[in-house]
Parts: sequence; structure tokens; C-alpha cells
Amino acid sequence: MTRATDLADCTATELLALYRRRGASPVEATLAVLARIERVDPVLNAFCFLAAEEALRSAQESEARWSRGEPIGTLDGVPVSIKDLILAKGWPTLRGSRTVDPKQAWDVDAPASARLREAGAVILGKTTTPEFGCKGETNSPLTGITRNPWNPAKTTGGSSGGTAAAVASGMGPISVGTDGAGSVRIPAAFCGNFGLKPSFGRVPAYPLSPMGSVAHLGPHAMSVADAALMMNVLKRPDTRDWTSLQPDASDYAKGLDDGVQGLRIAYSPALGYAKNVDAEVAVAVAAAVRDLEALGAHVETVDPGIADPLDISTGLWFAGVWTIWSGLTAEQQKIVDPDFRAQAELGAKLGVLDIHRLNVRRLELGSHMRQFMQRFDLLVMPSVAMPAFDARPAGHTAMDAPAMLGWTPFSYPFNLTQQPACTIPCGLTKDGLPIGLQIVGPMFGDALVLRAARAYETVRPIARPPSLSARA
Repeated sequence: MTRATDLADCTATELLALYRRRGASPVEATLAVLARIERVDPVLNAFCFLAAEEALRSAQESEARWSRGEPIGTLDGVPVSIKDLILAKGWPTLRGSRTVDPKQAWDVDAPASARLREAGAVILGKTTTPEFGCKGETNSPLTGITRNPWNPAKTTGGSSGGTAAAVASGMGPISVGTDGAGSVRIPAAFCGNFGLKPSFGRVPAYPLSPMGSVAHLGPHAMSVADAALMMNVLKRPDTRDWTSLQPDASDYAKGLDDGVQGLRIAYSPALGYAKNVDAEVAVAVAAAVRDLEALGAHVETVDPGIADPLDISTGLWFAGVWTIWSGLTAEQQKIVDPDFRAQAELGAKLGVLDIHRLNVRRLELGSHMRQFMQRFDLLVMPSVAMPAFDARPAGHTAMDAPAMLGWTPFSYPFNLTQQPACTIPCGLTKDGLPIGLQIVGPMFGDALVLRAARAYETVRPIARPPSLSARA
């Protein structure tokens, strides 16, 4: 291995330790990551916008600060990327859509972008997303298909597929994704990295999503410690988001290694309604649960007693898509992703009473889960019911609720309830594809979710795809 390869494979925490003892510099790390992008991204298609020269200038400024012993923040000099649904000043945010004019003024940082800059991060560019983040696969007429680093014939999942592929393959150790029905956790599970959907409002957003209060922002990383480090940055307040939570002064890195001894964990293999959980996924998750038990947790196999809320999630989602669609011109509507068009047509069929009834049922679900979590500290289950399937172009299948989310029954309930949830790799299929364990916490229990994931990580450290390591 070359020095550059070693740095591209380092976690953010490892890079910062190297910077402190002058074992490596931000410029060296950024050059290593850019070299990895040059080699790997033509295959994976994880980036839709790369600002290599700007990143190197940022790395040089960081290196000067480190040489003076004056880093400006907790991510100073760490290469990061941002999903292309999130505004970044000076760069186009096209949202995976040919309807967005790239020539308009781009003069606003979203809260996540602003906080990363303030922390000294070296922002590399923007990662791919399906049009307006509309589905659990990352493909679009604008950017094409994003591919899985474990097997490029397979999907990354979505809609943060570019973010997951970049992090898993060493194209930057950390990245920011969004999650409206599983869009952090699905691709993190498929690509074998750690992904966290925080409690709703913990990470401020601006502008707020047209999909409403199911949309969360969260970190992708190759270690739980990196995710905790990112959360300390991303959770800082921003007054532009009136739905954001009160400022949280806690440090998610503290207590991260306190383990799960004595915690009450509910294990739900199917949430009571998932009918088609892949056998290899079920076996791997059951083994991971035994590992948690061996670490001292008290595990009870129990379902939370909920019905499948697929129609709630997709109904509210389709209504949001219809809102976006209604703001497009006739010419713009002609060039959208056929999947987005189909979702808009489904949303147009919903009346005011339909949407109100969906929201009432959502409130009932949230209340039920809030009460269920009084009995348990955590709830665990598979992240996705199946491993990554074949990568496919936009419009490959007729779009309806089952086609959109029926294959990921474990993700969308916790957007509706707004609870924190993460995915962490817990094994591989016989074909070498990652399997994810999902850990769900009570509302505002983000630190506990991270702590449990860290405990499991001590048993099964997160690994990069071997094919990419060999190629590098």
C-alpha cells in the first residue's frame, strides 16, 4: 500500500490524530482522497460535483492552522462531502433534477454546510441523489446510475446513495445525507457503512423539505466515533429552522464506550408485519443480537404491536412530490424522472381529507411507539429486509407504494415517529454484500443509539470493500 492509500482509508478520527502529532497533513489527506476519487468514481458515479481545486486550497489553509497549533474546529482538515439536496454556497444544488437551473445564484449555505465550514472541514463536492430524493435507489436522468462499491452491478440504495458509496470506498471519510423514509439507512446498509438518522430536528435544516416532518439530516461514516464527531458539529443551532430542537450542549463522543451492560433491548425480527425478510439477513441480524446480549444487554424478542404504516409513509410522501410537481412549468414536467412523475400522479389523487386521515394515523403511531419505548431502552431489527439488488435505470418498474418502499419495511416507520435510528454492518451475504443491523432509540435518545452501535462495533469493526482496497 502507498501512503496515499493509507490516508484515503483513514477515518476522520484517525486523520485528526495524525494531524495532531504531525504524522500527516490535511493536504496529504485531501490529495489521497482526490486520487481515490479519480480512480474509483468513474465506476461508482458517487459525485455529481467535485471542487478539487477549492478543496486543496481549503486543505492548505487547514494545514497552515495545524502548523501553528490553531485548528479552528473539530473537523479541521477532514475531507467531507455533501448530498446534492443540501445547499452549499458557490456550488449548484441540482437535487438530481434537470429542472433546476445551474446558472442561478448559489449564495446560501444550508445549516449543515455552514457548520462543516465552521469546523474547518475540507468540503470536496456534492454527492448524487435521485430526483428530489424521491426513491430508495440512486438513479436519475440527470446523473445516471450510482453503483455499489461492494459490487458495481448492484444498487447503492437511496436516496443518499452517492454519499454512502463515497464513504464506503474511501472518497472522503465522512459525508452528510438526508433521510425521509430510510434514505440514510438504506444506502448505508447496502454499502456497508454506518449511517444515523437523528431525532427529528436535532440537525437543523434550511430550506425545510417539501416532504415535511419526516425529513432528517444525518452522518455517514466508517466508524461510530466519526459519526459522533459529526453530530457534535451538525447539531449546532440555526435559527432558520423553526422546527429544530433546543440547543444540545452534550458531547456525543463522551460516554461512547460505556457499552450496553444492563440495557433493555427489544428485538423485533419482522416488526410484526414484514413478510419477506431475506434468510441471510435474518440470520446475520439474529447473530448480532446475540452479540449484544453477550455484551451484557437484556434482550427480549418482542414486536411493538404496530400495523405496517406503508400507506401512511407513501401517501404523505406522494403528497409532497405533488407539491413539488405543481410548482414546475409544463416544460419542466416533461423532463422529470418517470418515477417522480408517477409519484406526483399518485399524490394528485389524494384529497384534503385523505391527507388529514393519514396524519391522524401517524399521530397514533407516534404515540404508540413513544409508549412502547417506555419499556425498553432500544429496539433492534434488520436495517433492510434484503441485500442490495441489481442497479437499474430510472423508470425501470411501474411506481406505486410497494415498488417504492415495500422492500424496506424497517426504515419508514421511524421517520413517521421521528425517532433516532442507525444502521451498522453486521455481516455479509454469501455473495459478499453487506447486511445492516438497525438500532432504534427513544425520541431524543441519539447518544444512546450511538453508544449501542459503538458497543457492537467493538465486536464487528466496520470494513471497507475488499475489491476496492485491492484496486487501490
